[in-house]
Order: sequence, then C-alpha cells, then structure tokens
Amino acid sequence: MLSTESFKKIDQELEKYPVDQKQSAVMAALRIAQQEKDWLSDETIEAVANYLGMPPIAVFEVASFYNMYDLQAPGRYKLTVCTNLPCALSGGAVAGKYLKQKLGIEYNQTTADGQFTLKEGECMGACGDAPVMLVNNHRMCCKMTEAQIDQLLVELGK
Repeated sequence: MLSTESFKKIDQELEKYPVDQKQSAVMAALRIAQQEKDWLSDETIEAVANYLGMPPIAVFEVASFYNMYDLQAPGRYKLTVCTNLPCALSGGAVAGKYLKQKLGIEYNQTTADGQFTLKEGECMGACGDAPVMLVNNHRMCCKMTEAQIDQLLVELGK
C-alpha cells in the first residue's frame, strides 16, 4: 500500500522511540503516508496500523482528531483558517467568511474545479499574527487581510 521509501521514513521515526512503543510514531507515520497518498484512505490507515502493530480504529482515531490529516481527498490547495478564539477575535472569523465568499464554498468543502479545500483549524501557535492560515499544512500565512487573501489566491491560481 505504501512505497518502500515511505516505510523507510517510518522506520526512521520508529528509531526515536523504544522498541515496545511503536505507537508513539503514529502521527509521523500518518504524515508520511499522507505525503505519499495525498490523503488517508481506510486502506492507508490500515496499512499504517498494521505496520505499527496497532488496531486500525486506534490509528483512525488519531487521524480523525487532528485537522492536518485528510480523510477525504482535498483540493490541490488546502486552506486552513485558524478559528480558535484568539484568532477568531482578531480577524480569523472574518477571514474565513471572506474565503467562503471568494471560493463559493463552506468549511470542509472543495471547489468544483478541485483546486481549493477550505478547513477550520485550531490554534496554530501564532495568535499574535492573527488571522492565520495554513496552505497545505506547511506554509503559514499571517495577518491575512482581504487584500492578502486575494493576493494568495491569485498566486495559487484562482
């Protein structure tokens, strides 16, 4: 299900933990699997579970708890807006509303062309830079005004 290269990367993560604590690498293993497959299907979750010697439901519980894991295929660009209270009060809710209007979708939806998926996120550790967004779980964008959101969407091809 996963490539040899992905299993090698998971093995590198496993080296960080005691041999009898393989489950400690579950988040890293899910990240590696998602990087290869773009999202976490039931089959991918089961492959990770089997490799780590965990029940698939335990791995699913982790994958479904954290919003950086995708249990459905996302658009080419996943935009996650922090709507935790400090960000929400500092413009996160407004930024989210603006993105919904610009993209024509709600949270947890993907545009018809498959380009953008919009997600709500919890604290991203940058409350002082609100509103904060993540692009594809890796690029953090801070102090996102409507003009900056427009610029980002143009950059991403919208």
